Amino acid sequence: MEDLKQIHGQMNKLGLFCDSFCVSNLLATCAISNWGSMDYASLVFSQIDDPGTFEFNTMIRGHSKHSDFESALKLFDEMLERGNSPDNFTYPFVLKACAGVGLMKFGRNIHGQVYKFGFSDDLFVQNSLINMYGKYGNIVDSCAVFKEMEQKSVATWSALVAAHANLGMWWECLEIFGDMMEMGSWRAEESTLVSVISACTNLGALDLGTSIHGYLMRNLSGLNVIVDTSLIDMYIKCGSIEKGLGLFNKMKAKNRLSYSVVISGLGMHGHGHKALLQFSEMVEPDDVVYLGVLSACRHAGLVEEGLELFEKMRHEHKIQPTIQHYGCILDLLGRAAMFDEAFDLIEKMSMSPNEVVWRSLLSAARIHCNLEVGDKVARNLMQLGSDNAGDYVMMSNMYARAQKWTDAASVRSMVSNRGLDQAAGLSLVEVKRKMYRFVSQDRSRSNWEEIYEMIRQMEWQLKFEGYVADTSEVLHNVDEEEKKQRLRYHSQKLALAFALLLTPEHTTIRIVRNVRMCRDTHTYTKFVSVVYNRKIIVRDRNRFHHFKDGNCSCRDYW
Repeated sequence: MEDLKQIHGQMNKLGLFCDSFCVSNLLATCAISNWGSMDYASLVFSQIDDPGTFEFNTMIRGHSKHSDFESALKLFDEMLERGNSPDNFTYPFVLKACAGVGLMKFGRNIHGQVYKFGFSDDLFVQNSLINMYGKYGNIVDSCAVFKEMEQKSVATWSALVAAHANLGMWWECLEIFGDMMEMGSWRAEESTLVSVISACTNLGALDLGTSIHGYLMRNLSGLNVIVDTSLIDMYIKCGSIEKGLGLFNKMKAKNRLSYSVVISGLGMHGHGHKALLQFSEMVEPDDVVYLGVLSACRHAGLVEEGLELFEKMRHEHKIQPTIQHYGCILDLLGRAAMFDEAFDLIEKMSMSPNEVVWRSLLSAARIHCNLEVGDKVARNLMQLGSDNAGDYVMMSNMYARAQKWTDAASVRSMVSNRGLDQAAGLSLVEVKRKMYRFVSQDRSRSNWEEIYEMIRQMEWQLKFEGYVADTSEVLHNVDEEEKKQRLRYHSQKLALAFALLLTPEHTTIRIVRNVRMCRDTHTYTKFVSVVYNRKIIVRDRNRFHHFKDGNCSCRDYW
């Protein structure tokens, strides 16, 4: 930078500052180079008597690059006031700045200018529009821009994948990536592959995630710590804890996030003591790492260890607990039926408990059939104005289990009266690198009759092994036969039947669920692992169940 300042001085001394070519290059070097200075670039810009479109573009790009989006937009306004015409190099960085400050109305106005000045067919401008709408969470307009494009580049596809990933639309991410690969004319960017890895992580698509890992290894000379950590997270959350740990152990540089991913992952798989051992290797854990290890204690039911670590975090490392830390401890206490201790901790919290905290205690009250605690927790949830239909359904189910049908019906009517929708339980299963999803009583697949017949065969064989349907959690005031019928075509059972039909013998079946596994489905899956000699891994929310030879690795509590 000092050399550049000397060159600037020489230009002034020799009278070259009036030369537009020289001053434009000086400005670009200051504003855009990695070692430049926007403060110095602004000084140079202020000395230009009549800056043109190129100079304005340079400054807008520089401010956008350094995430000073408000300054970028102010310069754009000044550019228009001075009568300079924007070009196709102006709008991509102006649109980036719009996305950065979250001004959708302003962004739409810029989109209108794009049409007005005839840049609606420019590839770079169109890609920037997809990115901008994606950052706003306006996926409809992102897709609309994409569909209108006659020419598409790898950056176009990457922008669309990122837009869906930004909203957690993981299923759509994989579909778009699949369409991109079918075109066969592009090599996916690293940023796109990281988004796809996140999709695989959330959907449990291990085979696809493994193939992307291989693609990265073949096409990149080395993976940075962010990509490595994403891959570790993917392997762990797709049920392959061994591969995740193997990759972690090979990392040359580990950061706190890497440790946090491994520690919480070990907990998800029920390896609480291994998680504590991994945590003990850290010299200076931060709040994120502590959240991981407290989560591991929660999953493994390590109450004493979790409480000890919570105190260590506060007093030894002087880390102020967040609502997430409190949530882990309260969930840990709730699962251990230590409700008095949980309510005492809530009284001492430095912030008010949120819906997530109360919801975890409501779940614990349901597990331990504690209607008194459930009532108390439910009142607090309702005072917070919970719009989560699951809260009301959970409470209704508790009343139903206690055969208080009037109370159960009253709570369920509240769901209907408030217009709340309960998320349907679904199960995802990966077969031949493609993800398939099922809901209860699903008949959307073309081979649904074959799947239903497989269900009947499975049930017939399982009966010989001693399986009996557990209808205790089908908490509706209906007869026993109807309860069994509702259980028979459960989403997880359909996913199991589908996988058994289409995968080779002895291969592992991996299923991801969006809701907690019920007792009947848990028992059913145990029997399937024996009869069909399969290892079955099920992830429900953030907990893993490893079924093999009729045994399960998880702590069986409902």
